[in-house]
Amino acid sequence: MNIPHILFLEPNRVWRTYPGGKKLDIMEGKANPQDAHFPEDWIGSTTRAVNKGREDIVEGLSNVTVDGETLTLKALCEKYPCLMLGAAHVAKYGATTQFLLKFLDSAIRLHIQCHPTIPFAQKYLNSNAGKTEAYVILGIREEVKEPYIYMGFQHPPKPEDFKRMIEEQDTEAILACFDKVPIKPGDVFMVPGGMPHAIGEGVFMIEIMEPTDFAVRIEFERGGYVLPEASRFMNRGVDFAISMFNFDASPIDLLKQKFFCEPKLLEKQNDSAEYSIIDESKTACFRVNRIQVKDRFVKKSDSFYTGIVSQGSGTLRIGSETYPLKQYTKFFVPYQTGAIILESETGMEITATFPPKSDRVI
Repeated sequence: MNIPHILFLEPNRVWRTYPGGKKLDIMEGKANPQDAHFPEDWIGSTTRAVNKGREDIVEGLSNVTVDGETLTLKALCEKYPCLMLGAAHVAKYGATTQFLLKFLDSAIRLHIQCHPTIPFAQKYLNSNAGKTEAYVILGIREEVKEPYIYMGFQHPPKPEDFKRMIEEQDTEAILACFDKVPIKPGDVFMVPGGMPHAIGEGVFMIEIMEPTDFAVRIEFERGGYVLPEASRFMNRGVDFAISMFNFDASPIDLLKQKFFCEPKLLEKQNDSAEYSIIDESKTACFRVNRIQVKDRFVKKSDSFYTGIVSQGSGTLRIGSETYPLKQYTKFFVPYQTGAIILESETGMEITATFPPKSDRVI
């Protein structure tokens, strides 16, 4: 099997408990775009989705086509781990990308939820990965005039009071623990494990996270869908769920200072440039760069990565091969590929996600 220099990624829609996805339908050219329970597109995923009641359906794993054969990216990485991922990465993490990347398009506000830290996951979930997340905001629905996210407790409750709110499903009291954090297209920010949060309605974004589907949700009904009991607290009890939460106060000014990310210039090539937008100062779990192409940019890397054309259009060239790139094209660059040439006469932006470093201490 000849592994291509570039693996283009087709839509990989995944069922979720909340509605959305109309924007994704439009991107895919569907005749009747609409919101439904497939609001996410998992990109270059080697992680299987966890959906209670749908265990017989394999969801979340990305497919690729090589030599006319369609197989999962996970299977290709397992068959050719060093060519796809690099020997050092495989020695540290195994034949997995070690991050999960998505498009997410929300029609409604999501459930208030929380994900585990790595120490919590190691202690209680038999996993060396928690679920620290990062969001790159791409767009807001026109009808949403004040886009927001809930993020951290601005008015932290006592754990025993929070338990009562959850058991009684006192949504008014739960939401009173939060202030809305304003967001806009172009914002990039972290949501660490242990931090309660909920994405607001009408948000289209790239989501990057550790490679798990761990979540506890403390609101049992959203958008007319009632969560099965097993989907609320990961098949455990309310005390387990509460123990995952960080109850420290999180003033909005502190959140913006600590978790919102500013680009840092890495390399300039004439009018083109590459910036780090998430680096090890924010998390050791993954890295994210922004490549702004004006004319030409030669991208060199000592790692595999996944690229998304977040703005504009252009071409990708390697050797004698040239591929067209349009907005929202998604592609995987294997470890063996080496340098690629990105070109655009009208301007193009690539959001590139890289794995954690192989010398990282877990």
